[in-house]
Amino acid sequence: MFGRALTSAFWGLVADRCGRKPVIVIGICAVIIFNTLFGLSTTYWMAITTRLLLGSLNGLLGPIKAYSIEVCRPEHQALGLSLVSTAWGIGLIIGPAIGGFFAQPAEKYPNIFSQDSFFGRFPYFLPCFCVSLFAVGVFILCFWLPETLHRHNANKMQDGTIEVLEAPSHGSGLKENTNECEERAPTENLFKNWPLMSSIIVYCVFSLHDMAYTEIFSLWAVSDKIYGGLSFSSQDVGEVLAISGFSLLVYQLFLYPSLEKILGPITSSRVASVLSIPLLAAFPFMTKLSGLGLSLIVNCASLLKNILSVTIITGTFILQNNAVPQHQRGAANGIAMTGMSLFKTAAPACAGIIFSWAQKRQYASFLPGDQVVFFILNVVEFIGLLLTFKPFLALPNK
Repeated sequence: MFGRALTSAFWGLVADRCGRKPVIVIGICAVIIFNTLFGLSTTYWMAITTRLLLGSLNGLLGPIKAYSIEVCRPEHQALGLSLVSTAWGIGLIIGPAIGGFFAQPAEKYPNIFSQDSFFGRFPYFLPCFCVSLFAVGVFILCFWLPETLHRHNANKMQDGTIEVLEAPSHGSGLKENTNECEERAPTENLFKNWPLMSSIIVYCVFSLHDMAYTEIFSLWAVSDKIYGGLSFSSQDVGEVLAISGFSLLVYQLFLYPSLEKILGPITSSRVASVLSIPLLAAFPFMTKLSGLGLSLIVNCASLLKNILSVTIITGTFILQNNAVPQHQRGAANGIAMTGMSLFKTAAPACAGIIFSWAQKRQYASFLPGDQVVFFILNVVEFIGLLLTFKPFLALPNK
């Protein structure tokens, strides 16, 4: 996340000048190379370095959001962006599930992998290799990915004005593939675009909350019940996350577009934020359950929480991309990724510190144990909710 924060704005500018496709392809190549090397890490600093380089060279998410807006007609843009946030949400869920199932295979599956084998020496290579193999397939599919950035030629007139001539486009609005970088007319300063910047700030606050929740949920679920946890194994957590990931896909494909048409991106985000607060407050009391009842309640709560989170994030995606013209979407999303990455850099560390502190106050008179953890998550959620109202959040002009 820190590496992504350093370079997201740069990759956004590259996407606006050279096209979305080149940045997407470079990002996928970075995943293939550095994710594989991460699985082969033999020292802590090698692991840190490969993750830093992966984040720095992967500017994929910003251009993908711009792409999803440009490849869809206006009435389908909510579906396009919801697919991006779904892919992101599913990645955050399925990724840990893959890790839970395939990490340390020599210990979990000794009949298949011996301790003296390659997978015994590199216990985290198998889940990394699965992701890299999937990325290779995506890289191949990118050869058929059309470019969406329209080509413009800017001519300076005698009176000093800029005449922008748009090249003919094909019927779908997509241009022919090109890797040539374009010269562009002077554009508005994005940092003075308050509808954009206010939606980015709201997005960053909710991203901080989501990353902290993701970190805390796994820690809480595997903690022993005497410390307020659920006593789940890593495989149990993987199963919960996998179920949530599949359900997210169904929700975003079939339910969210209709919800967005009825309520709009802002109202749907507000409703989801309001519903998240009592849901999070109920998590610490699930430890009183056991057996099938516990498994059922945790799966339902995890599913509902992730649906609400992806509803909020998708709403902010729509606001960000509607706040700028096409030729600034890459840069705008790059700024959003920079802010989001900084917040998500801090979130896991802060969540871990708060969780460790909560373990030491199991018998406190006010919000004992993990209750204080979920209370703090709710405070962040409530701050994000307040920021979705005027005068802070400004709507873009139609």
